[in-house]
Amino acid sequence: MQRFDVVVIGAGAAGLFCAGAAGQRGLRVLVIDHAAKVAEKIRISGGGRCNFTNREATPAQFLSENPHFARSALASYTPQDFLALVERHGIPWHEKHKGQLFCDRSADDIIQMLLKECDAGQVTRWQPCGVRDVRPAPDAAGGRPRFELDTDRGPVGAHHVVVATGGLSIPKIGATDFGQRLAERLGHRIVPLRPALVPLTFDPTVWAPFVPLAGVSLEVTVSTPMPDALQAKRRKAAPASFVEDLLFTHRGLSGPAILQISSFWVPGEALTLNLTPQRDLAGLLKQAKIGSRKQLSTAWGLALGEAVPQRLAQTWLATQAHTVPALRPDALLADLRDRDLEALGQAANQWTIVPNGTEGYVKAEVTAGGVDTRELSSQTLESRRVPGLHFIGEVVDVTGWLGGYNFQWAWSSGMACARALEPAPAAD
Repeated sequence: MQRFDVVVIGAGAAGLFCAGAAGQRGLRVLVIDHAAKVAEKIRISGGGRCNFTNREATPAQFLSENPHFARSALASYTPQDFLALVERHGIPWHEKHKGQLFCDRSADDIIQMLLKECDAGQVTRWQPCGVRDVRPAPDAAGGRPRFELDTDRGPVGAHHVVVATGGLSIPKIGATDFGQRLAERLGHRIVPLRPALVPLTFDPTVWAPFVPLAGVSLEVTVSTPMPDALQAKRRKAAPASFVEDLLFTHRGLSGPAILQISSFWVPGEALTLNLTPQRDLAGLLKQAKIGSRKQLSTAWGLALGEAVPQRLAQTWLATQAHTVPALRPDALLADLRDRDLEALGQAANQWTIVPNGTEGYVKAEVTAGGVDTRELSSQTLESRRVPGLHFIGEVVDVTGWLGGYNFQWAWSSGMACARALEPAPAAD
């Protein structure tokens, strides 16, 4: 049996980063992954340029049933700390809006940086190599390993096992729920998994009028009730709300606004969309009515303004006319009742619609839920049930907003874990 101080299962962002940091502390580290290529999720992220962190990352941008869990790790290893490492490796980067940092060239720069950090720590990597079983050893004393692993390359002993296997998102790159299943088998509660940062879909009959708008985008405000599990203790939480770009698709809605809100959306709940966050449409329509001889379709387009594509404006008006016949596009604005104009304006400023599902793990950027953080140390990510067993990154019930936050959680949780790992005691 080969023996190591640390075996890291998963060669993604969190696993590689933790392994490199632990190796550079002098520990003997083995990384195992069932995929032939490392860090495929990094490679495809950010349009191939990897949104590797966010300058504005704080615990407020992370979802968990235990909302304060991420605070310690995020404070001990910050976006500025990771950016310093990026610059130390000479990787050119740029900032987009809202603190999002991207590679200038390619996401591969981040992957190569992580591999160099592993090389600096003399980390051993086995890929592809499956892990068939992880067993806490019953007689771990006198230098004997606390864990025994059965792998495709034979048995391995380890003083620490770090699970960094991610979740179910993007199965085409090899995503699995191995880590969650392992945690559950070893006595941990699993917060139910669900796709997050994912497009939402709608009933085809309801969505039929909007199918021709696929590809249309605009900035909106989107909100949905805060899920019970994410509300502060015994307090009614404000709705989750974002101002971001919305994208129409053939099956529903996508774009940053929808990806953000999808992490909060609960099946059966409605979304509320404000198509013109800066405009009171009802007021504008009633004001435009005075002395006007315009048709409603013309006045409606002017009220919405340039921020709303005319294709969407006229499609929206046509759907409203089905409900309120007086609102036919060729009606004269001056002939319409104020209460009908009020209803039309409010309907666009508060468009309420109920998704019938998501595009699933195939399109989800992350997996929400995971190992219950109440059973882990927030300082070391170590299990409170199984000494020496750690869970980091996406496998844990911590999910960041869109915009580099999930990578920052990978770096912060990985470093918190690496700093806590210890070499195996010498044999008697």
